[in-house]
Amino acid sequence: MFDIRKYTSPNIKNDILSGLVVAVALVPEAIAFSFIAEVSPIVGLYTAFILGLITALIGGKPGMISGATGSVAVVIIGLVIEANNLLKGQGYTGDELYIHMLNYVLLATIIAGLIQVLFGVFKLGKFIRLVPQPALYGFVNGLAIVIAMAQFKFFEGQSWIMYAIVIITMLIMYILPKFTKAVPSGLVAIVLISLVVYFAGIDTLTVGDLADLSQFKGQLPHLIIPDTLFSLDAIIMVLPYAVIMALVGLIESLLTLAVLDEMSGTRGSGNQECIALGCGNIASGFFGGMAGCAMIGQSIINYTSGGLGRLSSFTAAVGLLILVVSLTDVLNAIPVGVLVGIMFMVSIGTFEWSSFSHLKHMPRADVFVMVVVTIITVVEDLAVAVIAGVIISALVFAWRHARIWAKTHVEADGTKVYELEGPLFFGSATTFSDNFDIKNDPPKVVIDFKNARVLDFSGVEAIDALVKKYEDTGKNLLLRHLSRDCKAIMKKAGPHCTYEEDDPTYKVAFNY
Repeated sequence: MFDIRKYTSPNIKNDILSGLVVAVALVPEAIAFSFIAEVSPIVGLYTAFILGLITALIGGKPGMISGATGSVAVVIIGLVIEANNLLKGQGYTGDELYIHMLNYVLLATIIAGLIQVLFGVFKLGKFIRLVPQPALYGFVNGLAIVIAMAQFKFFEGQSWIMYAIVIITMLIMYILPKFTKAVPSGLVAIVLISLVVYFAGIDTLTVGDLADLSQFKGQLPHLIIPDTLFSLDAIIMVLPYAVIMALVGLIESLLTLAVLDEMSGTRGSGNQECIALGCGNIASGFFGGMAGCAMIGQSIINYTSGGLGRLSSFTAAVGLLILVVSLTDVLNAIPVGVLVGIMFMVSIGTFEWSSFSHLKHMPRADVFVMVVVTIITVVEDLAVAVIAGVIISALVFAWRHARIWAKTHVEADGTKVYELEGPLFFGSATTFSDNFDIKNDPPKVVIDFKNARVLDFSGVEAIDALVKKYEDTGKNLLLRHLSRDCKAIMKKAGPHCTYEEDDPTYKVAFNY
């Protein structure tokens, strides 16, 4: 929760003004994502309010904005299609079909929220640290491209006026901060251009053309108990979608948190964000909203407009509700071109331009990871891109460390000693035996693991196989400096291990 006592007058002003900019910018996004999920625009707007309010109060990062997002909406559309096919088979049509279909969406949203809360309770948010920096660069760059591409659809069928409004908005946002930051440049652009368009009677696309919000005037969110809540068949049907929605939401929220951490120089709590996101989605499901997550575009608008505290995201959520409930005529009159211009500037600001300067210094494998994650984020899906980045990075890491080598010397009594260097695991196990000259070795051989580590069961099996080869040649082999854990799970090699006072105590990864 935010503590108002920590706020100074400039903090309060900056947070409130930046929150108002975000509130207006949330409207077309919420409407667009509702259309993607094939639900009423009010569902996306309620999501932006409820989820945004709860994450503002208890989220893991002050100033982070949450609401309806495209990455979750594309999962919901699959559920909507399956639910519609099921309900049509049961004879439902028209409004009755939509109401029953929405109950499945609400149920999936509630279950997704419960899964996200469990992630936070069991402190699984820390696994976002497994996402390497090149994958994070790729995610940010890909998302910047996606944000820009998402605006192109608004230009369809529009005249040069739309392009002029977009360009003027971008110029205002670029030039105004050079003279003053007292008022967010995005808010200035929205108010100024909206007034010019309205009083000059300029014909251009407005928010009201996307969806007439006046039909929702005075409608506050109210408690809805989905009639599918206690239906086992419904739960089984929505569960796969709920799991994917939960994971996609967690990945996007935690990555957004990581990006904002880097921008602000402060560290948020991933586990707290998981719990807040889950609670927000549960509440959203019970009050007529769909699942959502953190919105990197709106979050960056908030940060760059000066909204660094919880009051900014709180203002954005409450401001959105006030706009939708009582000021729909004002919202309807806002030119879409202004909002498109703001989002283009967000896209430019989001793109990690410094990643280009890093290219000549980064290893080729890291460059490959960054490019792959960027491309997959654009053409496929955020969650798929991040998972692919982590897997590729893990394989690259394994390849780089898949080497174990040995230094040899012969002691006074003729014993040959192999001093191993490097990790012994699945990646290096196949080449492990190449270090040994079993045929030409003397009768007494010592393998010293002091500077090596046996990391998994593949390494243990490689040692056992090597011991058997020495046994078959009738040579005396001793193994030094293995951990007790390693010795305990060896079959062939166990009797050949010597026990030294300085044996290590590490564990071996093994599925017992």
